[in-house]
Amino acid sequence: MPKKILIINLKTYEQGTGRGAFKIAKIAREISKKTRKVRIMIAAQPMDVPLISDIIPTICQHMDPIEYGAHTGHILPEDVKYAGAVGVLINHSEDRMEIDKIEQTIFRARQNRLLSIACAPSISLAKTIATFKPDFLAIEPPELIGTKTSVSQAKPEIISKTVEIVRETNPRVRVLCGAGINTKEDVSKALELGAEGILVASAVVKSEDPRRAIMELLKGFG
Repeated sequence: MPKKILIINLKTYEQGTGRGAFKIAKIAREISKKTRKVRIMIAAQPMDVPLISDIIPTICQHMDPIEYGAHTGHILPEDVKYAGAVGVLINHSEDRMEIDKIEQTIFRARQNRLLSIACAPSISLAKTIATFKPDFLAIEPPELIGTKTSVSQAKPEIISKTVEIVRETNPRVRVLCGAGINTKEDVSKALELGAEGILVASAVVKSEDPRRAIMELLKGFG
């Protein structure tokens, strides 16, 4: 059985940038060595990927679906791979993409053997994105992101329905849950509803004790 997934999104929080990213990555690595049930990954800013990719499996927070050429200021998929990333976050609510760009980015990730973690704010968009064959699809109602209210508690039906529809559309896509995940109860409820992992950010990154925060969330995986 595949391991459950815990993705810690560092966003652009001061605590998760540069030395902060390095610190959290080291903590996550130490904890990951002690758990066999859960694969811990970190989503980092592009500039921080090379800094931590040798420490913990690292996901790049953004990538552009471009080829080699004149694309100043864009992020090339081949360079994301070269930097050491194992995957890429696509269409996060704070970094929305047009639907055609989502499809192209998933394709370019596959070409470079990068895991694609595509985010969807709604069930209808989740169904469409599932046809693009991402490795993971994270359901994240934007109004709950960064709050103390988790989607698994406030809108449990959106998780169960997304799982149902994604499995009907493409059973190989694994559904993750994000938005407002803060406690072990939030995690266990998400898994109970069919999710295979979670995305968290502020609950860990802005915590006074990131180690304790991660350990507490892991308890929700059982």
